[in-house]
Amino acid sequence: MRTMIFGAGSDLGVHIDGAALGPTQLMNDLNTFYKGESIILNADQSIMKSRNLSDRKKNEYEIEKYNQNLYKMIVDKTKEEFFPIVIGGDSSVSIASTLASAKVNTDIGLIWIDAHPDYNTFESTTTGNIDGLSLATVTGYKCSELRYYFDGKIVQPSHTVIIGGRSMDDKEKDNVRYSGVTLFTHEDIKEKGIETIMNEAFKIAGYKTKGVHVVYDIDIIDPEISPGVSTPAFDGISEEEAMSINENIVKHINEMLSFDLVEFNPLRDINRKTEQIALNIITQIIKAAEKKQKWQQTKTYY
Repeated sequence: MRTMIFGAGSDLGVHIDGAALGPTQLMNDLNTFYKGESIILNADQSIMKSRNLSDRKKNEYEIEKYNQNLYKMIVDKTKEEFFPIVIGGDSSVSIASTLASAKVNTDIGLIWIDAHPDYNTFESTTTGNIDGLSLATVTGYKCSELRYYFDGKIVQPSHTVIIGGRSMDDKEKDNVRYSGVTLFTHEDIKEKGIETIMNEAFKIAGYKTKGVHVVYDIDIIDPEISPGVSTPAFDGISEEEAMSINENIVKHINEMLSFDLVEFNPLRDINRKTEQIALNIITQIIKAAEKKQKWQQTKTYY
């Protein structure tokens, strides 16, 4: 299975500008060693983006249109047996990537690594930022307006794991509580350790599924260490912990169907600190996926 990088250049899901520039910057960095296929889909520059926090459905139509195009691209390439790696963009682009994996593979598990569970609905959101509705959308918890183009099987909450949640709206907490998803908080990581949490996560997400889609939101890292994000949440994990999470993801590469890295915002970065961390994460995933491909080719040959 060859790797395919999709640059998802959209920040329509958040009132802060800048995450749309993340894919281009990281993909330029990757050009020094990555020789596989890649494509970038940028949001229409003519869009008059809403940044009004009182707008509870900010850029709904524009996001749905953008995600429909991204979804079709990923579905087509996944059917050609590519391993999709999506670089965002805000986490609303992961609606398209997750649903694309669910469409092609039918039954998938999902690991969502994020400071924010992204489990709001249009009724519970306090900001109207649609990136905060992403996980609820792909697990079928209301938000049907954001997946009109999808005709497959949504991700089952019982096969969905959130890792690192520490910043939740009050009503969002209730959504998570009653949804059936598994939540490992920032405190759980400290108490149980990363390896234990990741093994449990893959066990839950992989149980009776075709494989696991992973979404890695870089705002799980403390903003003092990784400032280049649109919606920072303080008291996050360290860079060492972030890389340990990724190393444990790599250990499970044979169980994975696809991978997203989202929410890198170059306009908010300082001394390219976040860029370097994001680049290290993506590089590890690419190398692991390419190693998996070579192993599969050798196995097929013999």
